[in-house]
Formats: sequence, C-alpha cells, structure tokens
Amino acid sequence: MALILALESSCDDLAAAVVRDGVEVLASVVQSQDAVHAPYGGVVPELASRDHVRHLHSTVSAALARSNVALDEIDAIAVTSGPGLIGSLLVGLSFAKALAYRLRKPLVSVHHIEGHLASARLGEHPLALPFLGLVVSGGHTALYWVETLASARLLGQTRDDSAGEAFDKVAKRLGLGYPGGREVDLHARRGRADAFAFPRPMLHEPALAMSFSGLKTAVALEAARLEALAGGMLSADEICDLCASFQEAAIDVLVAKARRALAETGLRRFALVGGLAANSRLRERMAELADELGIETRFPALALCTDNAAMIGAVADGMLREGRTAGLDLEAFSRVPVGRSGSR
Repeated sequence: MALILALESSCDDLAAAVVRDGVEVLASVVQSQDAVHAPYGGVVPELASRDHVRHLHSTVSAALARSNVALDEIDAIAVTSGPGLIGSLLVGLSFAKALAYRLRKPLVSVHHIEGHLASARLGEHPLALPFLGLVVSGGHTALYWVETLASARLLGQTRDDSAGEAFDKVAKRLGLGYPGGREVDLHARRGRADAFAFPRPMLHEPALAMSFSGLKTAVALEAARLEALAGGMLSADEICDLCASFQEAAIDVLVAKARRALAETGLRRFALVGGLAANSRLRERMAELADELGIETRFPALALCTDNAAMIGAVADGMLREGRTAGLDLEAFSRVPVGRSGSR
C-alpha cells in the first residue's frame, strides 16, 4: 500500500491530494482562482503564481487533515513539473522538493497531461488499460493511446488553438463571464445549434490532427456582423444561438476525430478527460458515440475534469512502483512531451 501526497500548480488552480494505491482518493483540495482572474477575462500568470504562494501551505494542510493521514505516514511526494506556467509550476515544485528532502521520501515528477489521462482510472470503476484518451482543456487538445498511465503515445493534436482556448475566446468575445467554457455551455443550452453554419475545420481529413482557430474567428466575424446590423449590441437570443452553433461545430470535430482514432487503433475503451470534458453537450455526444460503437467509456467526475492533484497522485503511484523517481535537481518545464516528466 502506498500513500502519496500530490501537488498540482501548473496554471491557475492550486491543488493537493492524498491518494492510496493510485485509485483511492482520500482527500482532494483545490484552491480556485476564478475570482482573481475574472476581471481580466483570462489567467494572468504573475497573479496566479503569487496566489499559489499565499495558499500553498493551507491547501496541503487541508488535504492532510481531510485524509486523516499524518505527514510522516506519507510514502512519497508527487508534483507536476510541466507543462504549464513556469512561475506557477515553480511554486509547487519548490515546495515538493523541500518536503521530500525534509521527510526523506521519494519525489515523483508527473507530466500534467498524463495526470489528466489518469483521471479515468480514479473512482470505483477505473477504466482498464489500454484505452484511447481524448484530452480537451484550455491548453491542450490531443488524442493518446494509453498503454500505462506513465506511457501514452500521441496520435494527433490541434495544430493551433486548443478546443478549450477556443471556448474561452468565444466567451470573451461575446462578453460572457469567466471561466468561458462553462459560460458557453450554459448559454448554448438555451440556443439553437443550427442557427449559424460555422465551419468544421479538418473534419474530413484522414489525419487525426485538429484545428479550432478558424472556427473561433468565424464566430467573431459573425458576432461583428450581427452587431453592425443591430447598432452595436447582440441580443440574448443571438448570444445563445452563437454559443450553441459554435459548440456544436467544435464537438462535431472532436467526435469525428475520436471515432476515427478508435477505428484506426481498434481500441475498445475510451476516456474523455480535461477541463472541457465537463461540457454537458460534449459528454452527451461522446456517450452516444460509445453506445453506437459498443465500447467502454469513462467520463471523470466533474471535480476531476479540471486541474486537480488526485490525478497526479494516480500517475505517481505507478511510477513509484516502477522505481521511477526524480532528484532534487528536478526542473520545471513550460513545454515538455508526454513521457518526459523528469522521473527516471
């Protein structure tokens, strides 16, 4: 049995968790910064790292208290080393290294994307390996063949904006709140998905690559056209229709690429993970695809879709069992390929 204290600080969410044996989450605490960044309509890196410094000790203490695990009972310290915002990463990484040194416990470095993929393995019914994982978030949109939690092979990814970034940018253009992805989802429920004929970039191309920049631009242009006709103001119905039509176009691409990847790989298990995996329409469409193909699928609980430390602990458990640990010279990386986390 292994008890892992895991830290995640790659962007604006600061998280700590205690995970037993890679699947049982004893405690998971997330310190959100939505209120910090809402006035700016997006994450301000300097504000994110400073807020992490203020709340790191209390967040870790809360995770330990909720888990009823004493610090000296922890078997290893896990931490996200990349990719992400360097300033934010360094806050969590520095704390983790100091704690591992003080406790004389192993330090395990985890790749952020491997963490998201691992969220499909948390809970009462972990998805068996191997599986196809679709990561959809504010910084990443990619398909992976997952053999082990610390060994995922990239099959295809976006060539420009991530799907989550497109959702955020559309929300900002339409004057919606922050975080944008959630606002688009909420407004789309009251809109018509066929109101506007937005493009589906790379939908019919045989490769598994994706693109969302052109779709985002198409929404902005249509919004500008409607504003010009109405004298500068979009109606509530127009905003909802724009959200619904944009969302359906983006999801059409994601579903098509997932379908193609499943056909090409022959995999019979599928996981939708990442912050955008919380989108209600995307979950509905992917569930329909799974039913149609007769495959096993997992959508993480909503709390495990956004950044959290439980997923980092899940990956670290397998790495620890393989003896893959990191030294105190571990560095943070803003960009790093999956499979190169710094643990060896």
